[in-house]
This record gives sequence, structure tokens and C-alpha cells, in this order.
Amino acid sequence: MSAVDDSPIALVRLEEAPPTLERRLVFTRRIAIATWAAIVVYRTVTTGFAFNRELLLLYICTGLLAASIGQGRRMLYVVRDWLPFALVLVAYDLSRGAAILVGRPTMWHWQVDADRWMFAGTVPTVWLQERLKLPYPPWWEIVISTVYMSFFILPYVVAAVLWLRDRAEWKAFVRLFVGLSFAALIIYTLLPAAPPWAAARCTAADVSSGPSGPACMFGPARGVPDGGLLGGMHSTHDGANSWVERIVGRGWGKLNLQTASALIDQGQASVNLVAAIPSLHAALTAAVAAFLWTRVARKWRPLLAAYVVVMAFTLVYTAEHYVVDILLGWLLAAVVLLAMRWFEAWRSRPRNDITAIVRLS
Repeated sequence: MSAVDDSPIALVRLEEAPPTLERRLVFTRRIAIATWAAIVVYRTVTTGFAFNRELLLLYICTGLLAASIGQGRRMLYVVRDWLPFALVLVAYDLSRGAAILVGRPTMWHWQVDADRWMFAGTVPTVWLQERLKLPYPPWWEIVISTVYMSFFILPYVVAAVLWLRDRAEWKAFVRLFVGLSFAALIIYTLLPAAPPWAAARCTAADVSSGPSGPACMFGPARGVPDGGLLGGMHSTHDGANSWVERIVGRGWGKLNLQTASALIDQGQASVNLVAAIPSLHAALTAAVAAFLWTRVARKWRPLLAAYVVVMAFTLVYTAEHYVVDILLGWLLAAVVLLAMRWFEAWRSRPRNDITAIVRLS
């Protein structure tokens, strides 16, 4: 062997140089991530945001696969972890029609009566639209439309980040997400309830039998006597419609995002329309904020609290939910969070006592 080959400098350089395969995998991973990002951006620009659950999961899983190239068996872990999660969510979507199959009478009066009782005879949705609704959406309706639609995206983004950082945290979040969704589904099935926008379109005579999909529900609120079950609006801004409307998508229209507005309308038409109690928007928003509360820096906590409050305002102002729906949603989130905490404590409890009992028997 030559003196050059034996030199310390040559040996150090040889040891410090990354293996060729590793360099190729790093390069491939970067190219894959860049390609994935380009495709997502292109599709978002040309076809709109991915509010569809299946497409969103496809985006996330392919992104995680790209980020896992060269990370050992991590690509297999993406399939192992996310495929069952996706199947559970698909099962949830398929089971949302259970409320119709069970055929329980829909509640139309209780929620509006509860809101009137809490607010001294005033229905908050009517009060807010009287004072805030303009003929054309102001800039802040862009904010509330975005907050409303974040419900369909943010939980999955949080899940993806947690999966990359800590699989145990990811599993805890998935249990919370799935548990909360199915708990709400059970309540929807047993206690179907109509939202404010539907109550504004129907009179007491229209819903006397507790129907889940009366014809009035699919017509306009304009001309409905006395503002329907909600009651009429007594004052409006010049040019604004003098009846309660479902206006959660108006902010997207101001940005000329007709694709997003169409997706909102399509999504709203395809879901269970009498699933107002509890508000899953309010419940999941509160649950995500509570889950992240101790996992983020203190400076981000006011943002989490504001997110919960703005979501609640959005749901009431846009006639998606009554205040009582939101309070019950927060209550459900608290119950599920406590149940998950108890479950985690039970799982981590030492099994010595149980083992001793088994041995004695």
C-alpha cells in the first residue's frame, strides 16, 4: 500500500464522505418532495383546495411517502398507520346515513327555544345578521369562511405533523379524532336536529311531524311568514336581504374562488343536514386546541383560544348552528378528552397487581 493511501488525511476524507447510496436517496427524496409539492400547488390552482376528505388524505399520504424515502422502513409505516385511519374515516362517512335509516323525529323547536331562553328572547343568529350582514361580503367574511373550512383540513395537517414528530402523539390524536367523530355520529342518529338556516325556511306547520327533509328546507327563506321558526329580521343594512341566510361561503366568493364556493355547496348538500346537535365544527375545534395547548409554546396559546372563539362566532353568524349546539359540542369535546385521558392512564398503569391476582388464582 502506498504512503498516500496510508495518510491520515486520506482516511479521514474517506470516512467523512457519505455513501453513494445515501447521497442518491437524499437526492431522490428531495426531488420527490419537490414533485409532490408542485403537483399539489398545480391542482390547487387549477381545481381548488382539497376539501374532499379522500383527496386530502391522498395528498398527505403521498407527501409522507415522499418524505420517507431513504428513511428505512418508514414508507411501510405510512401504509401501516394511515390506511386503517383512512378506512375508519370512510366507514364513518358511509354510516352518516344511519340517522335517516333509524328514522328518529327531527328536533326543530328545542334549539331555537333554548337560544331564546339563554338570550332573553333574542335568537343570536337573527341578531347578528340584522347588525352585521351587508349586501356584499366584507373583508372579514373571508376570514370566517377560511376558519369554517379549516375544519376540513387542519385536523389532518395536525395528524401529519404529529406522525412525523412522534408516533405516540399521533396515535393519541387519532384516537381523539375518531372517538369524537363517532360519539357525535351516535348523537346525530338518536337526536337529529335541524340547523338555524333550515329553521328560517320552514314554519311550525311545515315541521309539525318532525321530518328530516321537508320540502321547505330546500327552498329559499325569502317570503317565509314571520321568518320561519327563527323569527323575522326587524332591521337590516341597506341592500341586504331581510331574511336569515346560510352565508358561510360568501367570503370565498369575494376572492372569486368559485371552485371553493362550489365545493362548499356540494359538501353541504351531501352531508347529513339534520346533524346540528352537537356542533362537530365546535367540538373538533375545541378538541384540537385543547390537545395542542400543552404541546405548543405559550405564545401560540392565545391563537388557539381565538380559533375556538372565531369558529363559534362563524357558526352562529352564518346560521350553521345555534349557540346551544356549540355549547353541547364543547361539552362533548370535554367528555371525550377526559375519556381519552382516562384511557391513557389505564394503559400506562402497572400490571403487577393484575399479574399477582392471576398467579394466586
